[in-house]
Amino acid sequence: MKLDFNNTEIAFKSKSTADLKRAKFLFTTMASPTLVKLATWLTNLAIKLRIPIDWAIKPTIYRHFVGGVTIEGCNDLVQRHKEFGVSSILDFSVEGGHDEKSIQATLQETLKSIRNAVGNSGVPFAVFKPTAFAAPELLESAEPGKPVKPNMENEYYRFRSRVNVLCNEAHNLDVPLMIDAEHSWYQHLVDDTVEEMMRRYNTDKAIVFNTLQMYRHDRIQFLKDSIARAREGKYFLGIKFVRGAYMEQERERAKQMGYPSPIQPDKASTDSAFDKAIRISLDNSDIVTIFCGSHNENSNILMANEIVKRGLSIDDKRFWFSQLYGMSDHISFNLASNGFNVAKYVPYGPVKNVMPYLFRRAEENTSIAGQTSRELKLLKTELKRRKGSK
Repeated sequence: MKLDFNNTEIAFKSKSTADLKRAKFLFTTMASPTLVKLATWLTNLAIKLRIPIDWAIKPTIYRHFVGGVTIEGCNDLVQRHKEFGVSSILDFSVEGGHDEKSIQATLQETLKSIRNAVGNSGVPFAVFKPTAFAAPELLESAEPGKPVKPNMENEYYRFRSRVNVLCNEAHNLDVPLMIDAEHSWYQHLVDDTVEEMMRRYNTDKAIVFNTLQMYRHDRIQFLKDSIARAREGKYFLGIKFVRGAYMEQERERAKQMGYPSPIQPDKASTDSAFDKAIRISLDNSDIVTIFCGSHNENSNILMANEIVKRGLSIDDKRFWFSQLYGMSDHISFNLASNGFNVAKYVPYGPVKNVMPYLFRRAEENTSIAGQTSRELKLLKTELKRRKGSK
């Protein structure tokens, strides 16, 4: 199959010309590291001083990368995506607040997001960030490869119990549930918990999904071991593949703490591991459901071609592609136009609470080589095409 990610007419068919012009301005701004750092500093200062910032953030970066304040506020976007064959995954992206009241509020909102997906073909998955349900001291005391410290066993039990509440609801309502990846030094707590949930709830199909960050050099072996354990335990494996989000923090912490870095030595190694993981999973597609979360054109093309080459159905619900809302529409909408299963990751939440997420998007588009220039080039091409077609 020959996929054309350069078809900007398909890529931006869900966007108005005004949307494209606004996006062009935003990515032009993010192309400047100085402007991004200044804007981040000013925004953080405004939040600390309790100066209202919604008027500046909401019409610009928030509007581009966030679906809305509430689940209901995302409905129009979900329907618009659905018109063009693209699904949406609504992610409650509020960060911080690990007191019991905040944890319970996030738990109820996540349950709401699972229920919202019931019978909703435009929302095929629910998702949550596991650190939202763990006490900070549990995470901070964790050591890779070592059991939970005795004084943290109760907190670990409470964490697993909260995750179980969500997985049980997802299983009862038949809604696939993805659990995001975290920092390496406590990811094993998440991995062990997710595997426990898979054994419990993935007996008929993949309901619970783990997330593997392929910039970690141990994830290929972890994937192979997970497949072996799933076969032995007679349960299905749901896996979301991403490259990873905490590279600088991981390397810095390893250096400070005096242990080997868990991160691949270079980008080429990460790319190779990601693509190898896709092939391994497709080799085991009888029990593995694959969610390819990538903005890398080559990895998406690889998975699409491998599906076709193996004679698998391109709309088989075991195979999904996904990109973040506000980025890589040329990948998402062109894949969907060719009949593949595609879901945009759509964060939602109040402006103030999603600021950490927005800061990461701005920094990511500034730091990743070619990311902003690629978006800008595509936007300019489509604006030129529309102007010429009038």
